[in-house]
Amino acid sequence: MDYSDIQPLANAFRRKLAATDLRFKRYLDRQINWDARLIGIKGARGVGKTTLLLQHIKETFSKPDNVFYVSLDNLWFQNHTLEELVEFLYTHGVSHIYFDEVHKYKEWSTLIKNLYDDYPDLHIGYAGSAMLAIDNSCSDLTRRQSLYTLHGLSFREYLEYEKIVSLEPLTLNTLLQQHTDYAMTVTSQIKVLKYFEKYLNGGYYPYYKEAGKDYLMRIGEVTQLVIDSDIVAVEETITYATRQKIKKLLMVIAENVPLEPNINKLASVLESTRDQTLKMLYWLDKAALLHLLTEKVKDYKHLVGPKKIYLDNTNLMNALGNSVSKGTMRETFFANQLDAAATLQMPKQGDFLADGKYLFEVGGARKTFDQIANMPDSYLAVDDIEVGMGHRIPLWLFGCLY
Repeated sequence: MDYSDIQPLANAFRRKLAATDLRFKRYLDRQINWDARLIGIKGARGVGKTTLLLQHIKETFSKPDNVFYVSLDNLWFQNHTLEELVEFLYTHGVSHIYFDEVHKYKEWSTLIKNLYDDYPDLHIGYAGSAMLAIDNSCSDLTRRQSLYTLHGLSFREYLEYEKIVSLEPLTLNTLLQQHTDYAMTVTSQIKVLKYFEKYLNGGYYPYYKEAGKDYLMRIGEVTQLVIDSDIVAVEETITYATRQKIKKLLMVIAENVPLEPNINKLASVLESTRDQTLKMLYWLDKAALLHLLTEKVKDYKHLVGPKKIYLDNTNLMNALGNSVSKGTMRETFFANQLDAAATLQMPKQGDFLADGKYLFEVGGARKTFDQIANMPDSYLAVDDIEVGMGHRIPLWLFGCLY
């Protein structure tokens, strides 16, 4: 192998790097230990993993000959292997290699583990759209890697992306204790509720700017791709008929959210078994298309029937649902944003239990504590208000957790 063999990959890398904009960076860039020898980034398709990698490369490496980026779904790999590429790059001075779309390469996790072991001074970063593939493969890589999850844009990030205002993220504890001061600072600068409504309708996936009026249609196309490509790349035994059932299941839920499911009835509608229906639900959850709310902490190794099912985010609701109620929009936003900062469960009273301690009820401006009265560590997440007080917190503020 010589330089002419890898020229198509090098050209693709340089073109992508030249087009990479450094003006807006995602929250995860500050959290990643970029000095680690093995970094994994997982997340839903379209949330910006590729941009995150390319931004780091562009900003960090003054000598581009020291670094290489390649997407593993490139047709180049039909006639070449990843081992060949890495050996050539390493022997020609490349010290950092970043792999994208890793789930598209057969037995990728074993290969990356071997590369990590066989090249002791090589730094490896990888990203994959299918969260399933990376999660299922952690047993091979756990001792070696630093693994991160990239979520879609938070409301805080959306405000920065739109150049409206730049805010520091809050921890959950800080939000609960200091929300009034934070909200007063923000609302003294902008009409926050106006932008919050725009975000709920169309600001979660960063490609909304590029897609413009076609944004909701693009979400539908990406959703199809997740099922037809990403999930199938992990669960290789999935048949065409099963893919169609997964799509039907997703649409049944989209038209009935939030769904308090009867798994046996769902299985009957899909002409499937209970176990297979549960598997399909958890595949969709891990692919960040659904949010399953369970009584106990969610465990992908022991599948239990969820108590309530939401679509993953409000933009997905707008793209897939027939009609979107204000109440469902509120709960979906809350679950989506808080899930990035805490572990969520279905409580016996109230709407959500966070980290096994904090109880939340979500509602409109007239919401009262009646349903969670006298419960310890209980809070209201209230829509249509700018500033709260005590345990009554504006809903939009939960979009400032990352």
